[in-house]
Amino acid sequence: MTYDKTWGNRLFDWFNGALLVLIALVCIVPFLYVLAVSFTAPHIVAQGGFILYPKEFSLAAYEYIFSTNTLVRSMGISVYVTALGTLINLVLTSLLAYPLSRRHLRGRKWMMLGIVFTMLFSGGLIPTYYVVKSLHMIDTLWSLMIPTAISAFNLIILKNFFQQIPEGLEDSAKIDGCNDVGILVRIVLPLSLPAIATFALFYAVDHWNRYFQAVMYINDNSKWPVQVLLREIVINASSRIGDTSIEEMYIQPLTIKMAVIVFATLPIIVIYPFLQKHFAKGVMLGSVKG
Repeated sequence: MTYDKTWGNRLFDWFNGALLVLIALVCIVPFLYVLAVSFTAPHIVAQGGFILYPKEFSLAAYEYIFSTNTLVRSMGISVYVTALGTLINLVLTSLLAYPLSRRHLRGRKWMMLGIVFTMLFSGGLIPTYYVVKSLHMIDTLWSLMIPTAISAFNLIILKNFFQQIPEGLEDSAKIDGCNDVGILVRIVLPLSLPAIATFALFYAVDHWNRYFQAVMYINDNSKWPVQVLLREIVINASSRIGDTSIEEMYIQPLTIKMAVIVFATLPIIVIYPFLQKHFAKGVMLGSVKG
């Protein structure tokens, strides 16, 4: 059966297409500007104006930011915190979401009420700081991972995803002598890879972009993640990176900012395509049932 579009339907499709193209340009153009400025010669940038492509190609900004090991060290810290923090998030979230997804768990409703309560109310900034301090995590990278080990929102979505797995699979595994941990590792998690990949991306992006916690808890600038270093450069418009002095040279602070932004954004852009196919599927499947 064929369906012939009417004039109104075609006009509506053209309008939607034009609107989506406009939205895409609004998202892409700022990034193209950042990329172009980072690769443009400093004296061209100093003239001002809007740049969408390098009028005079130059790697001066990148040579400058890599002239010391400060940026590379901060990048390594960010990668470490993102990788280990995401692993901790996924493990703890899965270990809590699975038992909450079992309807025979006693006190399940009260536990869920307590989790939802944390989404509406929090202890506040100062009490949280004192908790981190009392646990001796100030000036340690653990302060960037442990206090936010479980997201209540992600936990609820993952719990809903686990609830959709037929209980018959678990009963069969129990008959074969598998315990609860074995069921989680061998059956539930392999069937939940789309959701796991989705929340891995959520947690990883959150860790990568996080700087407020580092500003509060990390006093030693040698332990700063790359976002804190980026913040210092953008706010102070500094022509000097880190605590190591280097040969002074004329480079526009704007080109340095853009080069660091590109460098800090690149890892997420590289990783995202590998997880994007699971993104919508994981979230939608986990939100069908409550």
